[in-house]
Amino acid sequence: MKKILFLVAGLMLSSISFSQTYKEGKLYLNQDGSQFLKMTLLNQTWLRYNDNNPGSTTNGFDKSSTTDIGIRRLRLQLFGQITDRTYIYLQVGENNFNALSDRKQGFFIHDALGEYAVVKNKLSLGGGLTGWSGLSRFAAAAVGGQLGVDAPLYQQATNDVTDQFLRKLSVYAKGKLGGFDYRLALSDPMAIQKSAGFNAATALTKNSNFSTMPPKFQTQGYFQYQFWDKESNMNPYMVGTYLGTKKVFNIGAGFIYQPDAMWHLADNGKDTLKTAMTLLAVDVFYDAPINKEKGTALSAYAAFSDYNFGKNYIRESGPLNPATGNANSTVLNGAGNNAPLYGTGQTLYGQVGYKMANNMLGKAGTLMPYVSVQYSDYEKLADPMVFYDAGINWLFSGHTSKLTLAYQSRPVYTSNTSGEYNATDRKGGIIMQYQVFFN
Repeated sequence: MKKILFLVAGLMLSSISFSQTYKEGKLYLNQDGSQFLKMTLLNQTWLRYNDNNPGSTTNGFDKSSTTDIGIRRLRLQLFGQITDRTYIYLQVGENNFNALSDRKQGFFIHDALGEYAVVKNKLSLGGGLTGWSGLSRFAAAAVGGQLGVDAPLYQQATNDVTDQFLRKLSVYAKGKLGGFDYRLALSDPMAIQKSAGFNAATALTKNSNFSTMPPKFQTQGYFQYQFWDKESNMNPYMVGTYLGTKKVFNIGAGFIYQPDAMWHLADNGKDTLKTAMTLLAVDVFYDAPINKEKGTALSAYAAFSDYNFGKNYIRESGPLNPATGNANSTVLNGAGNNAPLYGTGQTLYGQVGYKMANNMLGKAGTLMPYVSVQYSDYEKLADPMVFYDAGINWLFSGHTSKLTLAYQSRPVYTSNTSGEYNATDRKGGIIMQYQVFFN
């Protein structure tokens, strides 16, 4: 980590010493600017009130609600075109740091890759730890340019289970052929035994789970047709809204497939049945100005997903979780703000936002309200999983400096006498996020 910081400091000093080669946040390495290095910084801080799931505890004490402060994301990127055909990308940072986190936990590597352009723009090959993956638009979200406080997390289907915060050890191909944009990857899944909360005693039951056997390779891809403005594919991460600076309309489709990724016990409780993980998705993205002179814009996104993780698979997740346990064994959600976001079944997702006129608030910027809904019909749940997120962005300076106030609502599932899980309650949280993004 010290070496990384020294390198960053060196770049900054270089930019001061050779200011004629430093423009638009880039340190140019040649006269025409085709070779460069660039650094970005991102910080997202949350102030939140959360109505915790029933039975939630913090370090053994009952905690029905929580008011807390945390760092949702802290990121540093360093990337560049270092020859006409060679590209390098590094991202480090941390996520979900709050008062319950291990102290001095430090940064970890998000991305570390090298890439070679075989046919410029049309075909590049690369490899490393990377977010180049398949499935859908926000399977690799540009977190600094999202519409709300979070991208649709269910699209990051194996997040921290067999990957490192959605990044995978992969070799990949990507490129553009006119309006057709593609990415394909072959990934080596990380050991399930190293995932958070892994328990060997519960790894094999009659409900499907990730197999603890050595995993087979995972194949994946995502393909879009970009009808209007073409989006950059320098990095894998896709923007949630351009705030009216681009006119984008894309239709996409993708997949992730891994043979024998999952297993469960047969009905006789003895035989082990292995199944593939097959994830499919289609989506559409629209982001364009309404009135260029005023600066108004509309952003909209819709996706349909069909996930097959095997029989009755379900997984809960809660970003920046404010609780450490749950004393109520009938509650499926678990602690804090957990919700069953992932599972075998189908999901419909949509989000829409409206950017108001530039300088509507004078020098204080403008506003952009939004709403998003995840509707999932999962095999293990007797009732649909419906997750709402609605809020408003106060754009002081676009994505560079913005304040977001959001309300999120999630269902709580409890088991009945027949072992079914029904949605018996709803809980919510109010989040205020301030984002600073040097890009």
